[in-house]
Amino acid sequence: MNQVTVNEVEALYELFKELSSLIIDDGLIHKEEFQLALLKSPYSENLFLDRVFFLFDEKKNGVIGFDEFIHTLNVFHPCAPTEDKIDFAFRLYDLKETGFIEKEEVKQMVIAILMESGTKLSDDFLEAIIDKTFADADADNDGKISKEDWKAFVLRRPRLLKNMTLPYLKGITTVFPGFVFNTEVEE
Repeated sequence: MNQVTVNEVEALYELFKELSSLIIDDGLIHKEEFQLALLKSPYSENLFLDRVFFLFDEKKNGVIGFDEFIHTLNVFHPCAPTEDKIDFAFRLYDLKETGFIEKEEVKQMVIAILMESGTKLSDDFLEAIIDKTFADADADNDGKISKEDWKAFVLRRPRLLKNMTLPYLKGITTVFPGFVFNTEVEE
């Protein structure tokens, strides 16, 4: 479960302190700070970012504490089990939190991702992509994607998890070299 080393935690704490003081210096990351860090705008609407924030906010209190920050980032670590990445991605798309992904949820997320990337598709082409994707993922043809359907779908298409790994999390002290010299904890 815990892929992050002591030195990586120290480096991530420095990052957390910086993020949690972008707007309100209270030791917590607020949604606006999360948006500012990732989108360079604290008040833009973005379904994908909202979902990521929702999943980071494990206590569901509207802010991200350091424990939640580390716990969730652990999923993105290069050494994190694929199963954890699959589960996180499933929860990202399960907008209604029903334990299933419905076609409308897939459509909402695809539209949000396309809008974020600035990609424009005709409605017909968009519907064709969603229909094909949903048909491929809904293995038992029951009109919804279960966790088992999702896992099989993703394992057949590993590139879907590409964004679930942040390579710089491994050895993050090399990204922030100053932290190496400030560490007092030996691994």
